[in-house]
Amino acid sequence: MKRIAVLTSGGDAPGMNAAIRAIVLAGHYFGLEVIGYRHGFNGLLEQEYQILQTSDVNNIIQRGGTILKSARCKPFKTDQGGQQAAANLQALEIDALIIIGGDGSFHGAVHLSRFWSGAILGLPGTIDNDINGTDATIGYYTAIDTALESIDKVRDTADAFERIFLIEVMGRHAGFIGLSAAVCSGAEQVLLPELCTEQLPELTELVAHIQTAQQIRGKCSYIMVVSENIWPGGSADLAQQLAEKTGIDCRPVILGHVQRGGSPVSLDRILASKLGAYAVEAAIGGKTGIMIGEQNQQVVEVPFSQTWDKAKSLDPYLLHIQTEMFDLVKNSH
Repeated sequence: MKRIAVLTSGGDAPGMNAAIRAIVLAGHYFGLEVIGYRHGFNGLLEQEYQILQTSDVNNIIQRGGTILKSARCKPFKTDQGGQQAAANLQALEIDALIIIGGDGSFHGAVHLSRFWSGAILGLPGTIDNDINGTDATIGYYTAIDTALESIDKVRDTADAFERIFLIEVMGRHAGFIGLSAAVCSGAEQVLLPELCTEQLPELTELVAHIQTAQQIRGKCSYIMVVSENIWPGGSADLAQQLAEKTGIDCRPVILGHVQRGGSPVSLDRILASKLGAYAVEAAIGGKTGIMIGEQNQQVVEVPFSQTWDKAKSLDPYLLHIQTEMFDLVKNSH
Protein backbone atom coordinates (compact mmCIF):
# COMPACT_ATOMS: atom_id res chain seq x y z
CA MET A 1 0.00 0.00 0.00
CA LYS A 2 1.37 3.36 -1.07
CA ARG A 3 -1.51 5.84 -1.39
CA ILE A 4 -4.76 6.34 0.50
CA ALA A 5 -7.54 8.87 0.07
CA VAL A 6 -10.09 10.48 2.35
CA LEU A 7 -13.32 12.41 1.79
CA THR A 8 -16.13 13.85 3.89
CA SER A 9 -19.69 13.36 2.71
CA GLY A 10 -23.23 14.36 3.68
CA GLY A 11 -23.98 16.68 6.58
CA ASP A 12 -20.91 18.17 8.24
CA ALA A 13 -20.20 17.39 11.88
CA PRO A 14 -17.79 18.90 14.43
CA GLY A 15 -14.79 16.60 14.64
CA MET A 16 -14.50 15.78 10.95
CA ASN A 17 -11.34 17.89 10.75
CA ALA A 18 -9.93 16.02 13.73
CA ALA A 19 -10.54 12.75 11.87
CA ILE A 20 -8.88 14.09 8.70
CA ARG A 21 -5.90 15.17 10.78
CA ALA A 22 -5.58 11.72 12.37
CA ILE A 23 -5.74 10.00 8.97
CA VAL A 24 -3.08 12.29 7.49
CA LEU A 25 -0.72 11.97 10.45
CA ALA A 26 -1.16 8.19 10.70
CA GLY A 27 -0.77 7.83 6.95
CA HIS A 28 2.51 9.75 6.90
CA TYR A 29 3.70 7.80 9.94
CA PHE A 30 3.36 4.62 7.89
CA GLY A 31 4.98 6.20 4.83
CA LEU A 32 1.81 6.60 2.79
CA GLU A 33 0.82 9.44 0.51
CA VAL A 34 -2.59 10.87 1.50
CA ILE A 35 -5.01 12.33 -1.02
CA GLY A 36 -7.97 14.46 0.06
CA TYR A 37 -11.00 14.52 -2.23
CA ARG A 38 -12.99 17.76 -2.03
CA HIS A 39 -16.77 18.16 -1.93
CA GLY A 40 -17.56 14.56 -1.05
CA PHE A 41 -18.33 12.09 -3.82
CA ASN A 42 -18.45 14.99 -6.26
CA GLY A 43 -14.68 15.14 -5.89
CA LEU A 44 -14.43 11.52 -6.99
CA LEU A 45 -16.44 12.23 -10.13
CA GLU A 46 -14.64 15.47 -10.97
CA GLN A 47 -11.18 14.25 -9.90
CA GLU A 48 -10.98 17.24 -7.56
CA TYR A 49 -8.33 16.47 -4.99
CA GLN A 50 -5.29 17.70 -3.15
CA ILE A 51 -2.26 15.97 -1.71
CA LEU A 52 -2.41 16.36 2.05
CA GLN A 53 0.83 17.04 3.88
CA THR A 54 1.16 17.12 7.64
CA SER A 55 1.42 20.90 7.41
CA ASP A 56 -2.06 21.00 5.88
CA VAL A 57 -3.60 19.65 9.08
CA ASN A 58 -1.82 21.89 11.56
CA ASN A 59 -4.29 23.56 13.92
CA ILE A 60 -7.43 22.03 12.42
CA ILE A 61 -8.30 19.70 15.30
CA GLN A 62 -10.20 22.52 17.00
CA ARG A 63 -12.07 23.68 13.90
CA GLY A 64 -15.65 22.76 13.05
CA GLY A 65 -16.79 21.89 9.56
CA THR A 66 -14.40 20.12 7.19
CA ILE A 67 -11.41 21.48 5.29
CA LEU A 68 -12.28 19.09 2.45
CA LYS A 69 -15.80 20.51 2.21
CA SER A 70 -18.85 18.30 1.89
CA ALA A 71 -21.78 17.88 -0.47
CA ARG A 72 -24.45 15.48 -1.60
CA CYS A 73 -24.05 13.88 -5.02
CA LYS A 74 -26.96 12.31 -6.92
CA PRO A 75 -24.95 11.47 -10.07
CA PHE A 76 -22.66 9.23 -8.00
CA LYS A 77 -25.58 6.93 -7.17
CA THR A 78 -25.90 5.75 -10.78
CA ASP A 79 -23.89 2.92 -12.31
CA GLN A 80 -22.20 5.42 -14.58
CA GLY A 81 -21.24 7.50 -11.55
CA GLY A 82 -19.80 4.49 -9.75
CA GLN A 83 -17.79 3.50 -12.80
CA GLN A 84 -16.42 7.02 -13.23
CA ALA A 85 -15.41 7.22 -9.56
CA ALA A 86 -13.68 3.85 -9.80
CA ALA A 87 -11.80 4.91 -12.93
CA ASN A 88 -10.61 8.10 -11.23
CA LEU A 89 -9.40 6.19 -8.18
CA GLN A 90 -7.52 3.76 -10.42
CA ALA A 91 -5.99 6.63 -12.40
CA LEU A 92 -4.49 8.03 -9.18
CA GLU A 93 -3.45 4.53 -8.05
CA ILE A 94 -5.38 4.85 -4.79
CA ASP A 95 -5.13 1.73 -2.64
CA ALA A 96 -7.70 2.61 0.04
CA LEU A 97 -10.46 5.16 0.48
CA ILE A 98 -11.68 6.34 3.89
CA ILE A 99 -15.14 7.93 3.90
CA ILE A 100 -16.25 10.12 6.80
CA GLY A 101 -20.01 10.50 6.89
CA GLY A 102 -23.35 9.03 7.83
CA ASP A 103 -25.81 6.45 6.60
CA GLY A 104 -26.02 7.81 3.05
CA SER A 105 -22.24 7.94 2.78
CA PHE A 106 -21.95 4.28 3.79
CA HIS A 107 -24.53 3.30 1.20
CA GLY A 108 -22.32 5.19 -1.26
CA ALA A 109 -19.32 3.16 -0.09
CA VAL A 110 -21.11 -0.10 -0.84
CA HIS A 111 -22.19 1.26 -4.23
CA LEU A 112 -18.59 2.13 -5.06
CA SER A 113 -17.38 -1.34 -4.05
CA ARG A 114 -19.35 -2.78 -6.99
CA PHE A 115 -17.00 -1.05 -9.40
CA TRP A 116 -13.70 -0.67 -7.51
CA SER A 117 -11.59 -3.37 -5.86
CA GLY A 118 -9.63 -1.09 -3.51
CA ALA A 119 -10.16 -1.02 0.25
CA ILE A 120 -13.10 1.10 1.43
CA LEU A 121 -13.55 2.05 5.08
CA GLY A 122 -15.94 4.40 6.83
CA LEU A 123 -15.88 6.64 9.88
CA PRO A 124 -19.24 7.59 11.46
CA GLY A 125 -19.51 11.36 11.13
CA THR A 126 -22.97 12.75 11.88
CA ILE A 127 -24.46 14.74 14.75
CA ASP A 128 -27.59 12.54 14.73
CA ASN A 129 -25.81 9.51 16.25
CA ASP A 130 -28.15 7.26 14.28
CA ILE A 131 -25.57 4.78 12.97
CA ASN A 132 -25.83 1.27 14.36
CA GLY A 133 -22.71 -0.46 15.65
CA THR A 134 -21.05 2.48 17.42
CA ASP A 135 -21.89 4.03 20.78
CA ALA A 136 -21.36 7.54 19.44
CA THR A 137 -20.70 9.24 16.13
CA ILE A 138 -18.25 12.05 15.45
CA GLY A 139 -20.02 15.35 16.12
CA TYR A 140 -22.75 14.02 18.41
CA TYR A 141 -21.23 15.19 21.69
CA THR A 142 -20.67 18.71 20.37
CA ALA A 143 -24.23 18.90 19.05
CA ILE A 144 -25.55 18.03 22.53
CA ASP A 145 -23.44 20.74 24.14
CA THR A 146 -24.52 23.29 21.53
CA ALA A 147 -28.19 22.49 22.13
CA LEU A 148 -27.70 22.49 25.89
CA GLU A 149 -26.02 25.90 25.91
CA SER A 150 -28.95 27.35 23.97
CA ILE A 151 -31.56 25.72 26.20
CA ASP A 152 -29.84 26.99 29.35
CA LYS A 153 -29.98 30.54 27.98
CA VAL A 154 -33.61 30.14 26.96
CA ARG A 155 -34.42 28.89 30.47
CA ASP A 156 -33.17 32.20 31.89
CA THR A 157 -35.62 34.24 29.84
CA ALA A 158 -38.37 31.63 30.30
CA ASP A 159 -38.01 32.01 34.08
CA ALA A 160 -37.99 35.78 33.86
CA PHE A 161 -41.29 35.91 31.94
CA GLU A 162 -42.77 32.58 33.16
CA ARG A 163 -43.24 31.42 29.60
CA ILE A 164 -43.42 28.13 27.76
CA PHE A 165 -40.61 27.55 25.27
CA LEU A 166 -40.43 24.86 22.60
CA ILE A 167 -36.83 24.06 21.65
CA GLU A 168 -36.62 22.33 18.28
CA VAL A 169 -33.47 20.25 17.79
CA MET A 170 -32.18 18.25 14.83
CA GLY A 171 -32.90 14.56 14.46
CA ARG A 172 -36.03 14.04 12.39
CA HIS A 173 -35.59 10.26 12.39
CA ALA A 174 -33.61 9.76 15.60
CA GLY A 175 -34.04 11.39 18.99
CA PHE A 176 -30.54 11.08 20.41
CA ILE A 177 -29.84 14.81 20.50
CA GLY A 178 -33.33 15.57 21.79
CA LEU A 179 -33.22 13.04 24.61
CA SER A 180 -29.73 13.97 25.78
CA ALA A 181 -30.47 17.70 25.61
CA ALA A 182 -33.73 17.22 27.51
CA VAL A 183 -32.08 15.23 30.31
CA CYS A 184 -29.11 17.61 30.61
CA SER A 185 -31.29 20.74 30.64
CA GLY A 186 -33.97 19.46 32.99
CA ALA A 187 -36.68 19.93 30.35
CA GLU A 188 -40.23 19.30 31.53
CA GLN A 189 -41.31 17.52 28.34
CA VAL A 190 -39.73 15.92 25.26
CA LEU A 191 -41.16 14.81 21.91
CA LEU A 192 -39.00 12.31 20.04
CA PRO A 193 -39.55 10.17 16.91
CA GLU A 194 -39.07 7.01 18.97
CA LEU A 195 -41.84 8.03 21.35
CA CYS A 196 -44.24 8.86 18.52
CA THR A 197 -43.90 5.79 16.28
CA GLU A 198 -47.61 5.01 16.30
CA GLN A 199 -49.19 8.40 16.96
CA LEU A 200 -48.38 11.80 18.38
CA PRO A 201 -49.66 12.70 21.84
CA GLU A 202 -52.94 14.58 21.75
CA LEU A 203 -52.73 18.34 22.13
CA THR A 204 -55.00 18.02 25.16
CA GLU A 205 -52.47 15.69 26.77
CA LEU A 206 -49.66 18.23 26.34
CA VAL A 207 -51.89 21.02 27.64
CA ALA A 208 -52.88 18.95 30.67
CA HIS A 209 -49.21 18.29 31.49
CA ILE A 210 -48.41 22.00 31.36
CA GLN A 211 -51.42 22.96 33.47
CA THR A 212 -50.70 20.32 36.09
CA ALA A 213 -47.08 21.48 36.32
CA GLN A 214 -48.33 25.04 36.87
CA GLN A 215 -50.69 23.87 39.61
CA ILE A 216 -47.93 22.00 41.42
CA ARG A 217 -45.10 24.52 41.10
CA GLY A 218 -46.99 27.74 40.60
CA LYS A 219 -46.54 29.96 37.57
CA CYS A 220 -43.09 29.26 36.22
CA SER A 221 -41.10 28.40 33.10
CA TYR A 222 -41.76 25.26 31.09
CA ILE A 223 -39.34 23.83 28.52
CA MET A 224 -40.35 21.28 25.90
CA VAL A 225 -37.64 19.78 23.64
CA VAL A 226 -39.02 18.77 20.25
CA SER A 227 -37.30 16.85 17.45
CA GLU A 228 -37.57 18.55 14.06
CA ASN A 229 -40.49 17.72 11.74
CA ILE A 230 -42.26 15.70 14.41
CA TRP A 231 -45.32 17.94 14.73
CA PRO A 232 -47.56 18.69 11.72
CA GLY A 233 -47.11 22.36 10.93
CA GLY A 234 -43.85 22.53 12.85
CA SER A 235 -42.89 23.84 16.26
CA ALA A 236 -44.21 27.32 15.52
CA ASP A 237 -47.70 25.90 14.90
CA LEU A 238 -47.53 23.78 18.07
CA ALA A 239 -46.42 26.81 20.10
CA GLN A 240 -49.38 28.82 18.83
CA GLN A 241 -51.81 26.02 19.69
CA LEU A 242 -50.39 25.62 23.19
CA ALA A 243 -50.59 29.38 23.81
CA GLU A 244 -54.22 29.43 22.75
CA LYS A 245 -55.17 26.44 24.91
CA THR A 246 -53.19 27.36 28.05
CA GLY A 247 -53.39 31.14 27.97
CA ILE A 248 -49.61 31.20 28.59
CA ASP A 249 -47.19 32.89 26.23
CA CYS A 250 -45.43 30.12 24.27
CA ARG A 251 -42.44 30.75 22.03
CA PRO A 252 -40.65 28.39 19.60
CA VAL A 253 -36.87 28.36 19.31
CA ILE A 254 -35.55 26.46 16.28
CA LEU A 255 -31.84 25.73 16.72
CA GLY A 256 -31.37 24.40 13.18
CA HIS A 257 -27.92 24.17 11.63
CA VAL A 258 -26.19 25.91 14.53
CA GLN A 259 -26.01 22.39 16.01
CA ARG A 260 -23.67 21.31 13.20
CA GLY A 261 -21.16 24.08 13.79
CA GLY A 262 -18.70 25.13 16.42
CA SER A 263 -15.43 23.86 17.79
CA PRO A 264 -15.67 20.13 18.63
CA VAL A 265 -15.69 19.25 22.31
CA SER A 266 -12.98 17.02 23.76
CA LEU A 267 -14.97 13.79 23.43
CA ASP A 268 -15.48 14.34 19.69
CA ARG A 269 -11.80 15.18 19.19
CA ILE A 270 -10.75 12.02 21.02
CA LEU A 271 -13.23 9.81 19.16
CA ALA A 272 -12.29 11.25 15.78
CA SER A 273 -8.55 10.89 16.46
CA LYS A 274 -8.91 7.31 17.64
CA LEU A 275 -11.10 6.17 14.76
CA GLY A 276 -9.10 8.03 12.12
CA ALA A 277 -5.78 6.51 13.13
CA TYR A 278 -7.29 3.04 13.46
CA ALA A 279 -8.83 3.29 9.98
CA VAL A 280 -5.38 3.76 8.46
CA GLU A 281 -4.03 0.73 10.32
CA ALA A 282 -7.05 -1.33 9.27
CA ALA A 283 -6.54 -0.38 5.63
CA ILE A 284 -2.88 -1.38 5.81
CA GLY A 285 -4.02 -4.65 7.38
CA GLY A 286 -6.16 -5.43 4.34
CA LYS A 287 -9.55 -4.63 5.87
CA THR A 288 -12.35 -3.33 3.64
CA GLY A 289 -16.12 -2.90 3.61
CA ILE A 290 -16.28 -1.85 7.25
CA MET A 291 -17.08 1.10 9.46
CA ILE A 292 -14.66 1.83 12.27
CA GLY A 293 -16.68 2.57 15.41
CA GLU A 294 -16.40 2.43 19.17
CA GLN A 295 -18.24 0.27 21.70
CA ASN A 296 -17.51 0.42 25.42
CA GLN A 297 -14.37 2.49 24.67
CA GLN A 298 -13.04 -0.23 22.39
CA VAL A 299 -12.55 0.26 18.65
CA VAL A 300 -14.73 -2.10 16.60
CA GLU A 301 -14.99 -3.07 12.94
CA VAL A 302 -18.57 -3.21 11.68
CA PRO A 303 -19.61 -4.35 8.18
CA PHE A 304 -21.34 -1.51 6.35
CA SER A 305 -24.60 -3.43 6.02
CA GLN A 306 -24.86 -3.79 9.80
CA THR A 307 -24.74 -0.02 10.27
CA TRP A 308 -28.22 0.36 8.77
CA ASP A 309 -29.91 -3.07 8.99
CA LYS A 310 -31.80 -2.06 12.12
CA ALA A 311 -32.63 1.18 13.88
CA LYS A 312 -30.27 2.21 16.65
CA SER A 313 -32.05 2.33 20.00
CA LEU A 314 -32.06 5.19 22.47
CA ASP A 315 -30.63 4.56 25.93
CA PRO A 316 -33.62 2.95 27.68
CA TYR A 317 -32.62 4.23 31.11
CA LEU A 318 -32.28 7.81 29.90
CA LEU A 319 -35.78 7.47 28.45
CA HIS A 320 -36.99 6.12 31.77
CA ILE A 321 -35.62 8.92 33.90
CA GLN A 322 -36.71 11.65 31.46
CA THR A 323 -40.25 10.43 30.87
CA GLU A 324 -41.00 8.83 34.24
CA MET A 325 -38.58 9.28 37.13
CA PHE A 326 -37.93 13.00 36.69
CA ASP A 327 -41.52 13.84 35.78
CA LEU A 328 -42.87 15.87 38.71
CA VAL A 329 -46.35 15.89 37.22
CA LYS A 330 -46.66 12.11 37.00
CA ASN A 331 -45.07 11.58 40.39
CA SER A 332 -47.61 13.90 41.95
CA HIS A 333 -50.52 11.60 41.18
